[in-house]
Amino acid sequence: MKKTILLADDSPIVGQSLYRLLATEADCELCAQAADGYEAISLAKQCNPDLVILDLSMPKMNGLEAARELKKIMPTVPIILLTLHANTVNESFAENLCVDVIVPKGDFKHLMDSVRTLLFGEAGDRMDDSATV
Repeated sequence: MKKTILLADDSPIVGQSLYRLLATEADCELCAQAADGYEAISLAKQCNPDLVILDLSMPKMNGLEAARELKKIMPTVPIILLTLHANTVNESFAENLCVDVIVPKGDFKHLMDSVRTLLFGEAGDRMDDSATV
């Protein structure tokens, strides 16, 4: 059975790129795509994802606020936070921020390795390092 992923990013270009990247994974499928934190919470309640990927900077409700709310209603669902500001949002703060992993936006190998680790308990080498979206 495929694992389901909810993706929340307000950029249509980033959302499409991540959708294409996630579609390359045979064991995963995107169950919903949101443009802000409120929509992510609403869609998570509907589709019960196995994993949530949130952009830090979104309108209406940012990724950190959404992560806090999602952990209240789905405490065991892992959350990946995507951010352009990964150098200021350190991995050591991940637990306090209610996220499991912080990934620099654009680091697709790190993102897919994190997806595989959180969903399947493995660091994946299936994705070619030169993969582009």
